[in-house]
Amino acid sequence: MSRIPPLSPAQWPADLAEALGAAELSDLELGPLRIFAHHPPIARAVAGLAGALRASGRLSPRLKELLRLRIAFHNQCRSCLAIRYADAVAEGVGEELVCELADPAAAAELSAAEKAALAFADRFATDHLAIGDADYAELRLYFDEGELVELGTWVAFCVGFGRLAATWDMTELLPEGFREPSEGPVTPWAGRPVVVR
Repeated sequence: MSRIPPLSPAQWPADLAEALGAAELSDLELGPLRIFAHHPPIARAVAGLAGALRASGRLSPRLKELLRLRIAFHNQCRSCLAIRYADAVAEGVGEELVCELADPAAAAELSAAEKAALAFADRFATDHLAIGDADYAELRLYFDEGELVELGTWVAFCVGFGRLAATWDMTELLPEGFREPSEGPVTPWAGRPVVVR
């Protein structure tokens, strides 16, 4: 059970529900917005930032999804692990590729750029102060300055909000395998994920 009770869109201020298109989305797609709705200005701001990060950048939906899922593993956010975004699935993020996130450096289906970005995300999520000049030199082999800003902002968003979502324990709507804590770490392949818009 969520530690903060989620609000259904019927309980939201009408302008918030309309602005976020709540009527067109399932409760699972609304995810943490159902909790952010307790504070509508923050709900609008978080939704705006998430939308801008997902829609306006130069990094592919595939790369963003791989980063999000790898960070979700570090955060142990079961809500984040249980969903897949349709645009990333359309770009080839299938469950076989997701399973390769167990060891990104050895994954045959990941490009060198994806491996470098995932190595950065791993460090950011587990030991951010260890990131140094050599890490950025490696990233610059594949990404320009604007893409580095986008990459860093996306990773920071996923780490921060994923950790918050993990503390909220929003698992009641999740598929089996993600709902209950396991003895070891929960993985992105712990159950059958749900594809959302």
